[in-house]
Amino acid sequence: MSDAAKIETESARPASGSDARFAVLRKCSRIWAIASIHGSADHLSGLHAALGERYEPGDRFVYLGNYYGHGEKVLETVDELLRFRRLILAQPPYTDLDDIVYLRGRQEEMWRKLLQLHFAGDCEEILDWMLAHGVRPTLHAYGGAEQQARAAIMEGLLAVSRWTGQLRQSIRAHPGHNEFMTGFRRAAYTDDEAILFVSAGLDPARDLSDQEDGFWWNTQGFGQIAEAGYGGFQRVVRGFEPAHEGIVETSSTLSIDGGAGFDGELHAVCLDRQGLIVDRVNA
Repeated sequence: MSDAAKIETESARPASGSDARFAVLRKCSRIWAIASIHGSADHLSGLHAALGERYEPGDRFVYLGNYYGHGEKVLETVDELLRFRRLILAQPPYTDLDDIVYLRGRQEEMWRKLLQLHFAGDCEEILDWMLAHGVRPTLHAYGGAEQQARAAIMEGLLAVSRWTGQLRQSIRAHPGHNEFMTGFRRAAYTDDEAILFVSAGLDPARDLSDQEDGFWWNTQGFGQIAEAGYGGFQRVVRGFEPAHEGIVETSSTLSIDGGAGFDGELHAVCLDRQGLIVDRVNA
């Protein structure tokens, strides 16, 4: 890498841990990264059972987004995530909520946008796009239906606002689900800035704070990181890859999407401080 390119890359490193959009993994020697789940609650339960036997006290956990969508067991998936979180945080030496981190994936971003549909310009076009990209099971899980949405759109924005309000009430009716949804981070990194965790990708030409929606939509940019690196990080890890090719490593990147929710497996890998795989689990 040229000196100019190195300077540009290093400038992408986060200046501090003060940005609430990002989680900082502190004083950890091992981190478990869990791939996209996509409503596959049975796979997640199996994975958690294996993790319960293999994790070491002090290990950190980073879930890489896409808990909702595609698979049909959305509510069960969230309940299982909350159950495992309670189990881990009840044991020493866990004292920080960021010992377990949930990143926002494209499914969570679409769900957030759907709940704000009354602010959108072309409501029906946006709804159709989201339904085509996996949001339907999440909508059904929380009591929504496409025909109700379309009827509200025909009636006007006030009716759409009432409809999204009903969805929000349904979310709050499930204990912990609203808090889970509002606690997502955009990315996470170790306190020595050796490993960066993202959901699907990023734009290698932008700083972390300027990525906007690149973390869940810019999957092509991830391939460029494999060649030049990013921000001085030794490794960038993602949990969603469009082809669901499983565990794919380069010298500076790692993808772990085994296709959960698409008739595939759910993967988790345990990384050391340098980003090297020291253990792995699949279900």
